[in-house]
Amino acid sequence: MQPADGKLRVGVIHGPGRRMTPVWFDLNRRKHVIREITNTWRARQGETVRIYFHVTDEGALYELVYDPGDGSWTLEQIEVL
Repeated sequence: MQPADGKLRVGVIHGPGRRMTPVWFDLNRRKHVIREITNTWRARQGETVRIYFHVTDEGALYELVYDPGDGSWTLEQIEVL
């Protein structure tokens, strides 16, 4: 995967409990519809817990990261399929 760095706008469906499912995100002024979430996990960085999602669209694998502390989304990595 190639490193990437940038804040994102992400559309999310909130489900039962604290479950959240990203369904689309904007990258370079283009809306990417998420076809599949291939992996998700939580990781602590100091006092901050971040939620990681590996997602695919029609041509790449992306690592999206949600920071519940400030409500922001970040794109960490991209791998072209």
